Amino acid sequence: MAFRLPVFSPSITRFAPGADIVLAMGVVAIVAVLIVPLPGPMLDFALSISITMSVLILMVAIFLRRPLDLSSFPTLLLLTTLLRLSLNVATTRLILAHGSEGKYAAGRVVAAFGSFLMGSDVVIGVILFAILLIINFVVITKGSGRIAEVAARFSLDAMPGKQMAIDAELGSGAINEATARVRRKDLEEETAFYGAMDGAAKFVRGDAIAGVIITAINIIGGFATGLLRHHMSFGDAISTYTTLTVGDGLVSQIPALLVSIAAGIVVTKGGLEGGTDAALMEQLGSRPKPLAMAAGGAVLLAFMPGLPAVPFLMLAGLAGGGAWLAHTRPPKPDGDAVMDTGPSEPTISQSLRLDLVRIELGFGLLSLASGDQPRLTEQIKGLRRAVASDMGFVMPAVRIQDNLQLAADDYVIRIKEIEAGRGSLRPTMLLVMDPSGKQPDLAGEPAIEPTFGLPAVWVAPELRDEAVFAGCTVVDAASVLTTHLTELVKQNMAELLSYAETQKLLEDLPQEQQKLIGDLVPALIATGGIQRVLQALLCERVSIRDLPTILEGIQEACTGGQRGTAAIVAMVRVRLARQISEAHRGSRGYIPIIPLSGEWEHEFATTIIGPAEDRQLTMVPSKLNEFMQAFRGAVDGAIAGGDSPVLLTSAVNRAQIRMIVERVRPEIPVLAQVEIAPRARIRTVGSV
Repeated sequence: MAFRLPVFSPSITRFAPGADIVLAMGVVAIVAVLIVPLPGPMLDFALSISITMSVLILMVAIFLRRPLDLSSFPTLLLLTTLLRLSLNVATTRLILAHGSEGKYAAGRVVAAFGSFLMGSDVVIGVILFAILLIINFVVITKGSGRIAEVAARFSLDAMPGKQMAIDAELGSGAINEATARVRRKDLEEETAFYGAMDGAAKFVRGDAIAGVIITAINIIGGFATGLLRHHMSFGDAISTYTTLTVGDGLVSQIPALLVSIAAGIVVTKGGLEGGTDAALMEQLGSRPKPLAMAAGGAVLLAFMPGLPAVPFLMLAGLAGGGAWLAHTRPPKPDGDAVMDTGPSEPTISQSLRLDLVRIELGFGLLSLASGDQPRLTEQIKGLRRAVASDMGFVMPAVRIQDNLQLAADDYVIRIKEIEAGRGSLRPTMLLVMDPSGKQPDLAGEPAIEPTFGLPAVWVAPELRDEAVFAGCTVVDAASVLTTHLTELVKQNMAELLSYAETQKLLEDLPQEQQKLIGDLVPALIATGGIQRVLQALLCERVSIRDLPTILEGIQEACTGGQRGTAAIVAMVRVRLARQISEAHRGSRGYIPIIPLSGEWEHEFATTIIGPAEDRQLTMVPSKLNEFMQAFRGAVDGAIAGGDSPVLLTSAVNRAQIRMIVERVRPEIPVLAQVEIAPRARIRTVGSV
């Protein structure tokens, strides 16, 4: 008959204890020791666990690279302190109940520690034990507790500044969102850790105080029990109970001393990088002069009368050898030297890198991007999110730097290192504009709004309510700069969409869309062709967020034999008709259109010549000027009526007419008739 292992059902295996159950049972067992008596062998095993755990904690603290790598240390302090106190209670119970039976009454561990320290002299043993208590209580626990308290206070005070520094780096593009999230989490953990260490240090100090009291109770209580209950002689009672008490105290105080040292190492390691051994060796043995002077001092002590020469000469040799090794190593510049010499010269490859978007500030505007309220960096973060949400275009990181060549209140916005716009701000004042386009009638400094060139006035913050009551628009300096940056980015989105960014957009599409990309690239069109299509859409501020629909339009155009970018873009715009129509729907619920008359349609159709990939307009200048005047009149009339019109034309002429309109009124969209969704509401507000 074959033997078969038992198979447990899932309902039984669900109750298999995990790490959390084991920890909970361990804590319950520690508390139970306070109540339930332990036999000697079991107490020996528990005391061995306490000693081994303290050694392990000390070794982990020594080789720790940073305090947060042992974020559970406050919990460990609490649990180990509770374990030692419960074992103190257990040993006290055995000492008082069975102390008259001999030195093994409280187990072999307590007896071994007591005999080792006491030897044959009770007085010397008690003095040595008292010295250990003083070292732990007065020196180690008091110092580590004070350091933990100061570290917790400084960590809490520095938390707002560190958070603002992270936000400033994120807004300037120095770090990404994921890195900022990790840094914020580390900052929260650091603050919580030092706060918990401040409280946990009180456990260590309380443990030392409890050790003194328990030792006194054991000696007095054991002496009284031996004399009164067991009728022992005075000398035997003193020897027996003192040996047991000192052994019990050693078993608890040595682990407490090790854990206190570990706590001191952890809380004093806040400013060190790497392991404690590497940091100490680097900082003590990296400079030859101190080592050489230490070697010379050891040599002088070796030749002093009465002092042993061999130890001092050996130490002098070690220090001198270390000084020679430190002298032969290449010197490392300290922090002051690095600051004095300035930044190192960038490599050629670093010098060739372009800042896609950069803001240069005069020194009077630096407060907008730094200080307690860096409003500029916060608004740039919001701008990047808004552009990504509205246009499907991930705006490059914006670099902010000072420029001493600018006037104090001036700024320059550069796109790919080329100046795209500039202006002047008053950081402590507010910019007031009249929506009607007139000069606001307020006391202040007249100015021109840098984005749209509207007349405005810089006023004191106290006049905000008066300006709002007058129906004016009021913005601060950071908002003026952010608005200017927004408009320039929208004007140059096509230029900012790089090949690498296009590739990333394609790779970030959902898995179900990857089959479409595989059929499209490179069989029908290259990634560069898709980039040119997306750039053409962004040139006219058409959102590319619906990338799957755009790719479907590209596939339809390519399979139909159309390879030119203009033809592909025309097909994609038809696919995006609902999106385009919704984008140009006014606040009144309809699309205000200005249709192109049949005469002008015929005029453009007959003067546009060349193949489909390279069509050119050959209209005579006088006729072109006539069209521009008619177009301006129709647009101005529609705007006066409160509408933001679009010019409606045929698909054949749309691209060429857009090139003309872009030079006259770039904000006016030009749509083909097929780009108006069938269910979209339209209203004619003029004609050309």
